[in-house]
Amino acid sequence: MKTLVAPAAAANILKPQGCTNLKLRQLTRRVTQYYDAEVGKTGLKITQYSLLSHVVKLGPLRAVDLAAVMRVSTSTLSRNLLPLVANGWIEVNAGDDARSRLIHATEAGQAKRTEAQRKWRVAQEGINATLGLERVMALHALIDESLELLSPLESGDDDV
Repeated sequence: MKTLVAPAAAANILKPQGCTNLKLRQLTRRVTQYYDAEVGKTGLKITQYSLLSHVVKLGPLRAVDLAAVMRVSTSTLSRNLLPLVANGWIEVNAGDDARSRLIHATEAGQAKRTEAQRKWRVAQEGINATLGLERVMALHALIDESLELLSPLESGDDDV
């Protein structure tokens, strides 16, 4: 005897259960904890390592350009630069005109990034081993595709 599924029940089967935002935040917190456990051994949080890495790779550059590449607001970027500047890993100097400022990594910042990169690699390889390469690659693809589909909020104040 075949069991029929009511239309309302069938619709619930095909719909996501729970809040997507909550699920993403839970995953992000767990992954951040994983990276912070390794990268933190260098005195950097994973968010600071990411910011320092972008500056080392792309600098010197304007804050607005760095914020755009990292997909964060300029106010979030400014706030997150403060501890890196205070530790002497990043400098903000005069740019091409009186109004512009350029962000660049100091020698100490480049050395700190190299040190932290080794710990980041350990964390990344641990994530790959725990989740499996196929799942990590699928997750990256899904995140990249989702970012392309979702339009950015101009007034958003994203974390780095």
